[in-house]
Amino acid sequence: MEIKLLNDGYKKDDAFYQAFLDGTLQNNYLSEEFVTIGAVPDFPVYLGQSKGEEKEKQFLELVKKMKEYFVYLDRGIYMQERFWHSYLCLYKREYILANYPQVLESEKEFRKIVIKDFDWENYIYKAILVAQYVEDYVPEEQKEKYYRSVIDNMDIFNYIIKYEIFRNGHFLINVLSIIEENDLSKILKSKIKNRPDLGKDERYGRRVIFELNKSYPQVMAPMLEKEQLQKYFMKFLGYYYQGEQELEVGEDEWEENNL
Repeated sequence: MEIKLLNDGYKKDDAFYQAFLDGTLQNNYLSEEFVTIGAVPDFPVYLGQSKGEEKEKQFLELVKKMKEYFVYLDRGIYMQERFWHSYLCLYKREYILANYPQVLESEKEFRKIVIKDFDWENYIYKAILVAQYVEDYVPEEQKEKYYRSVIDNMDIFNYIIKYEIFRNGHFLINVLSIIEENDLSKILKSKIKNRPDLGKDERYGRRVIFELNKSYPQVMAPMLEKEQLQKYFMKFLGYYYQGEQELEVGEDEWEENNL
């Protein structure tokens, strides 16, 4: 199916939101460009209104839809913000209005849910990366396990994909394996106490990723094999956690400020 792409500049156009509500985007906002995909499935677009198990269930559904329908496309398509905004605004308008009626309330809600920046805070962005990385580096029988591992370690996943140098499947799968094999999930998402010098709501996992980033390129963490990476991972964790601290597990941050 051909997906027509919106004109450049649509996000800054003051009349775009009203045209979406009126269903008239095709009148003034279509470019001559298009991409071809196999199907146009429905999937959870925004998870900010969900919590707990329901949120995890929706994210898992989103990841699986990305795997089934999108990761086989050219990466230049599924990593393009304009593609996703065109897909949602032009081909999923009725689905969005039915499932996210708050977009009718204000342009702010519309921008938060429908044309949100395509970066680490965007649920589709997160899901397509998970689907791509697991597809590329994990055998079929273990895919479900790693999908759930990301969900169980969403806080550290977010901090990994924030850094461009770590945004690759080899590194992510190695980190998830290290966490599971050493039973570190609870520790990594726990808050660091009595360290006001580190800032508000610091977690052990975040500091490990921070140290790995700080040590680059002396330590080429994204390219290391799991056994080598684990040595540095445990070393940097030891900078902050010595096994005696009382743990206070914080909620996983799915997006900044829990939007």
